[in-house]
Amino acid sequence: MEVDATEFAARTGWEAKPQGLCKGDLCFPAPDAINADGLLSVAAISERLGMPLVTDETSGLMALGPESGGQALSTVQVPEITLPDVDGNPFSLSALHGRKVLLVAWASW
Repeated sequence: MEVDATEFAARTGWEAKPQGLCKGDLCFPAPDAINADGLLSVAAISERLGMPLVTDETSGLMALGPESGGQALSTVQVPEITLPDVDGNPFSLSALHGRKVLLVAWASW
């Protein structure tokens, strides 16, 4: 998928410049990411910058992960956590052992 360079810069902070893709003083050469029409290949940028990319071809949506220098977090072991469930009963995270789990945290402050 390709996106407009101006829109990409507005959403990510990465700008297409003659020296490559730049964010502040940091620049990466990216000749394979920028075509003659000024459109950017998101897949090439993802690979070049080490940013994970998730695409949904049906809806035309893409999500480009954070800059990680190629060190994206792919796994982690969480310590034992036991919290009350919606009914007030204790629930241990270890009950989900072997499954992929997404933890979402929220704070009002």
